[in-house]
Amino acid sequence: MNQQFLNSFREALEIEAEDDLNATDKFRDLEAWDSLARLSLIAMLDDEYAVEIEEDAFEKLDTVEDIFNYVQENRT
Repeated sequence: MNQQFLNSFREALEIEAEDDLNATDKFRDLEAWDSLARLSLIAMLDDEYAVEIEEDAFEKLDTVEDIFNYVQENRT
């Protein structure tokens, strides 16, 4: 996982840069996680990585790293 992805993830969820964010964090457990954060994350993945995540696939993702790996596997 690269720092650029973590920075984009932080920005999408409006997480302060000084707050620790790790690949193994369960994103749904983050304090910033809510329905707006979900939409922001999905929009960021589409805008920056040209990746759309279907609802069924998204529900199977658990950690920040899971999302990163999904993006890497599904980039166009």
